[in-house]
Amino acid sequence: MAAIAAAGTPALVVVPTVDLLEQWNRELSSTFDVPVGRLGGGEQTVEAVTVSTYDSAYLRADELGDRFGLLVFDEVHHLGGEGYRDVARLFAAPARLGLTATFERPDGAHEAVADLVGPVVYALDADDLAGEHLADYEVRRVEVELTDAERERYEAAQGTFVDYVRDAGITFRSGSDYQELVKRSGNDPRAREALLAKQRAREVMMNADAKLDELARILDRHRGERVIVFTAHTALVYRISERFLIPAITAETGVEERRETLDRFRAGTYSRVVAANVLDEGVDVPEASVGVILSGSGSEREFTQRLGRVLRPGADGTKTATLYELVTSETAEERVAQRRR
Repeated sequence: MAAIAAAGTPALVVVPTVDLLEQWNRELSSTFDVPVGRLGGGEQTVEAVTVSTYDSAYLRADELGDRFGLLVFDEVHHLGGEGYRDVARLFAAPARLGLTATFERPDGAHEAVADLVGPVVYALDADDLAGEHLADYEVRRVEVELTDAERERYEAAQGTFVDYVRDAGITFRSGSDYQELVKRSGNDPRAREALLAKQRAREVMMNADAKLDELARILDRHRGERVIVFTAHTALVYRISERFLIPAITAETGVEERRETLDRFRAGTYSRVVAANVLDEGVDVPEASVGVILSGSGSEREFTQRLGRVLRPGADGTKTATLYELVTSETAEERVAQRRR
């Protein structure tokens, strides 16, 4: 907001989702006493201060490329995507500002972002901000055990996968090594079985029964606090929702239902929600003090986004947030958790 005011020139704010479009519209409208244009979410109006989705900015770039002197890219790491790079290329704005908590991309495309917007000029991490702009926080890693039956299924599936990659000489030093396995699976039955076995092993370790038992203890420990539960699998979301009577949000949840659920969470009608990835980014999530990661990827970005969901400082500034990581011991999930940290 300060940058827009200081620039004193027509400004376009570009965001990845309709949720963020609405959030920015509210903030811009309350900060500046001017009409705020909207491109996206069913509306196409242009004003001196306008907020747009990346998709709408791309589609209207030929028409609007010379209308703005300042571009603000929220979640600017999205600009690394090949299609979205044209948004920055097609607009002539000389002043540019990118905002993100997770600038570096695993594919290295953040270098293209720097070319299009400019170099990183200001960076702070959560520890720098904790206690003032963000809540103080702690991360607790809790290890759980597989049952005997789960262990048997896990070891059998993981063994099939490990045997194949060892025989094939695949080392998994980068994502391209995994792509090599995917390509082989197209005409090699053993490679396909290895991929399927890896998926079965992941499902066992990430959806272990002991995680739900531990979640029950965490929910009991934090009665009265707002809790967000994160998972990697939609099926686990519904399993948790049914067992603990927690509202669920997945990619299958309609826009109105999701908005109503988050509004009730914000108002305190609901004290907890469970979600599969869809709350990681691009959604205005109400204040919560406890997060529980039941499963996820090894992505540092995903971890940072989930931590960020519990870091709003609270009205009195004294809140302490807690993020739990539930990790199945003696499985590949230990390495996954280590990578994201």
